[in-house]
Amino acid sequence: MASLSLLTYQPQITPAGKQEKVSVSTSENPFFARNEVVELTLALPLQSVLKDRGATPGFHPALLTYRDTAAALKTVAVQVKVRGNRRKDPTVCGFPPLLVSFPPDILGSPFGEVKELKLITHCLSDTYTLREYLVYKVYNLLTDKSFRVRLCRITYQDNARKGRADIYYAFFLEEAKAMAARNDATLVPKQFFIGMEHMNQKDMATLALFQYMIGNTDWSVPYRHNIRMLSINQQAKPVPVAYDFDYSGIVMAPYAEPPAQLGITSVRQRLFRGYDFPPETYAEVIKLFNSRRPAIYNVYLLCPYLDNDEKAFAVRYLDEFYKTLNNSKDFERSIVRAGIRNGQKYTNVKGLE
Repeated sequence: MASLSLLTYQPQITPAGKQEKVSVSTSENPFFARNEVVELTLALPLQSVLKDRGATPGFHPALLTYRDTAAALKTVAVQVKVRGNRRKDPTVCGFPPLLVSFPPDILGSPFGEVKELKLITHCLSDTYTLREYLVYKVYNLLTDKSFRVRLCRITYQDNARKGRADIYYAFFLEEAKAMAARNDATLVPKQFFIGMEHMNQKDMATLALFQYMIGNTDWSVPYRHNIRMLSINQQAKPVPVAYDFDYSGIVMAPYAEPPAQLGITSVRQRLFRGYDFPPETYAEVIKLFNSRRPAIYNVYLLCPYLDNDEKAFAVRYLDEFYKTLNNSKDFERSIVRAGIRNGQKYTNVKGLE
């Protein structure tokens, strides 16, 4: 096991209360360019929201309290509704993910120019929220073509139970159109069926190896399962962008189980789900992952919200990946040969269509 003092690097997360200077482009929402925890209060009809988990949940009125850009305390009326797929199931999540709809006239808020934002909540506990949040931060280190996130500490006030409040971590997910605009790209419509072989190969290999690193098999490029696609221009091949990592081994949510068709028994078991790539492409992405290794470890080691056990948990899992990445025989067996097999026979996973 690697020491927790291993690989010091520039911190990726700033503790609450600290300010940082951030340079952002004109197409970038400053809210997602910062790292401090955002303290919020959300007053809502909690039981009505939690019970509304059918196929088409409705919006419910809520009040969101925050500090504006001048640090003044503000309260604004918003709408919230339950969202998600598996996590919408009450037997899976006690508190499901939410969609927050903002009013059009919300001025001076820290959220930037947004209409709706997905909010990934604690589901079962803060542990899994923080683990998934940090996966996004790791992904951001490997490519700008990835969703940004912003960690929050939310006080939930139940309108029906005055004086009762619960505090949990959550994080907002950057809007897909905003992510595309930040990369000078547009979103490829979901109805177009496009396979991995038609993606930009370096970006496809980076995504596939990233998913292998975190132990995630819950994705599909052609079926757009937990994948969005970017079009940089009409001449360039599309770029795949991954999201939704609660089924990954490094998150290890209690409800996460791999599909039986894949032949693995735990999400902690890694399985490469990409196709085969040319040796020069593998060499390029191996170089990328190794160059980002100190920063990737420090996403966990320098996170002020994790205890040492959580940091050790992540370090062990990353160590296993880098052992495979940098051992030619292990890489050939676990990545190259697996990619060749995947290209020869596509594994159709029920639910990913």
